[in-house]
Amino acid sequence: MPFASVNPATGEILETYHEFTGEETQRRIAASAAAFRAWRETGFASRAALMHRAADELRSRREEYARMMTLEMGKPITQSRAEADKCAWVCDWYADNAEAILAREALASDASDSYVRFDPIGPVLAVMPWNFPFWQVFRFAAPALMAGNTGLLKHASNVPGCALMIEDVFRRAGFPEGCFQTLLIGSGAVKAVIDHPAVAAATLTGSESAGSHVAADAGRQLKKTVLELGGSDPFIVLDDADVDAAARTGATARMINTGQSCIAAKRFIVMDRVADDFTRLFTSAVAGMKTGDPLRDETEVGALAREDLLLDLDAQVRASVALGATVLTGGRRFDGPGAFYMPTVLAGVRKGMPVFDEETFGPVAAVITVKDEEEAVAAANDSLFGLGASLWTGDRARAERLIPRIESGSVFVNGLVKSDPRLPFGGVKRSGYGRELSHYGIREFVNIKTVWIA
Repeated sequence: MPFASVNPATGEILETYHEFTGEETQRRIAASAAAFRAWRETGFASRAALMHRAADELRSRREEYARMMTLEMGKPITQSRAEADKCAWVCDWYADNAEAILAREALASDASDSYVRFDPIGPVLAVMPWNFPFWQVFRFAAPALMAGNTGLLKHASNVPGCALMIEDVFRRAGFPEGCFQTLLIGSGAVKAVIDHPAVAAATLTGSESAGSHVAADAGRQLKKTVLELGGSDPFIVLDDADVDAAARTGATARMINTGQSCIAAKRFIVMDRVADDFTRLFTSAVAGMKTGDPLRDETEVGALAREDLLLDLDAQVRASVALGATVLTGGRRFDGPGAFYMPTVLAGVRKGMPVFDEETFGPVAAVITVKDEEEAVAAANDSLFGLGASLWTGDRARAERLIPRIESGSVFVNGLVKSDPRLPFGGVKRSGYGRELSHYGIREFVNIKTVWIA
């Protein structure tokens, strides 16, 4: 079955790619296993030199990579350039820090010498989404390869051009043949890859449904998984917050990547004493964002990645309005070609509406008014998800008191939630398990081996 690369801003088919046969997939898995046997024996200095070269490649060809991201999934070109730069950063960070993070750790015991070492485990399958088509892959690949593993990428079917470009980055950087490979396969072929004896583990970023299937398949084979799934992140504005800063940052936090981010702020939970001011400023900021051709530098909100995603989002908005939500700006798709949806703010949102209960993957913000901080925390936690949370207050002690009660993998105080190579990233509840990035991420796919010497 062919993969069609479609520009969501125009509907134009960019290129068609043929899906790998089962035999081709098996050959690539075998090549990954063969590469692992040699790669695991390389020193950290050798791995780091190649990883720095991958970072250089990302920077030197940034415009080419950014254009492919924008053409295949519709993100504004300035954000695509920033994504390429961030990928270079994660490569450099792990090249500089992996050896220290994975150094042997001495532990006292009844032995004359005892310690823990961190050994690679083998080929790791990464099932990755389309919304950050380079970043999601590199935040897996940089630590996995620096740990001595090899990588197999099953990317989203609507970004095959990005998938092949990423493979080419590592090839151009000089990584050994088979060290990192793209598998052009559909979701139905993932189980066979997980079942292959040479594949050691799997990581997935994507939907709950995809995550549960990969976890179940890996579980039957007793293989480890790391899952980063959906989010319905709360953006909590308390009555002592800097409302103007919260509103301006909130608009960016919701609309970045055209709202197609697991850690985008989605539910804006605001105490009633500041709700009117926040809502007015926030709505003005959202309404003023420039939507249009993603290839133009001035564009802030691009196209949604696919037409079906736009229709799903519009259905969530319509259903919420039918249940009593009020449209303050936007609320429908733009006229004309392309999967463009108006930046939207809904007020009067409450539990039972799709924009409260479900993840909204697009430029739609839900404003929820609460009477006090107790109600704010309760609303924030009233979700199946727990990926990130943003908390706005002028009182550090108040923030520290509330942070332990917020059910999420991260809490950003007076700032938007973001990923950073230096900080662990992941969620709780139906947002998944395990961690990426930081020293926690690189230790997910290693054998934590105890050594005891008499």
